[in-house]
Amino acid sequence: MAKDNLLGVYLKDRRTKLDPAALGFPLTRRRTPGLRREEVAQRANMSATWYTWLEQGRGGAPSPEVLDRVAYALMLTEVEREHLFLLAFGHPPAVRKQTSEGISPRIQKVLDSFELNPALVRTGTWDIVGWNRAAEVVLTPYGSVPPEQRNILRLMFCTPHIRDLQTDWEGVARFVVGAFRADSVRTGQDVKEFVQELSRLSPEFERLWQENDVSAHGEGIKYLRHPVVGILALEYSAFGIEGRPDLAMVVYSPATEDDKDKIRGLLAPSVVPHELSVEISVIAQS
Repeated sequence: MAKDNLLGVYLKDRRTKLDPAALGFPLTRRRTPGLRREEVAQRANMSATWYTWLEQGRGGAPSPEVLDRVAYALMLTEVEREHLFLLAFGHPPAVRKQTSEGISPRIQKVLDSFELNPALVRTGTWDIVGWNRAAEVVLTPYGSVPPEQRNILRLMFCTPHIRDLQTDWEGVARFVVGAFRADSVRTGQDVKEFVQELSRLSPEFERLWQENDVSAHGEGIKYLRHPVVGILALEYSAFGIEGRPDLAMVVYSPATEDDKDKIRGLLAPSVVPHELSVEISVIAQS
């Protein structure tokens, strides 16, 4: 095997680490550990000759579909699958569609560690699946919103409270729609029905969606008109979550010491604006 055939080296290494018996293959005498090439080919639904050529660096580059079948045959994890595609094509595979039903306890611990920093986790379709206490008192009391309505775009376009929080609602709404469009394509989500529904509920969303703009929700500064503490300036950054390409974490940091003091005051139990929870829960269920 050629020294520069990194793809072939990796494929051979992965198949030698698999247990033939666990995969239903007979434990006949084997010269090397792991699966034989023809056994990998059988699991990948391809010819033994083509798989052999793939390991040997012959026959040209495989298609992404073929490489996905090989990844399945070798029982690769998502990280290993990504490495396989990088070796073969020089770029990671397209993001698989995933249904995000929640976050792990470890991710929640990360959110909770940001005491004065509102932080949340959103999906590729901008459903909110995790948040901390600072996010509840500064942004929205997400726990009071029914899960099916806990979506950034639904809240932005269908909830008066969220509109009132924005110092420049039109600019923020346009940015959110553009970033949502870019994220839905990046994560491979089918958002047709969601877009149609939201367009029926909000002519403003329909207008902005038809502009076909895209934007990146990377980092920036956000100004809020909070009903209790007044204007808040928050610097935000969005981060991908390794192993979960369907999720992103957004962390807001108070821009000044004054903003930090305002958030600290909001976190005092006696200052939590209960009336906001009531308003949001009623509107979201209507």
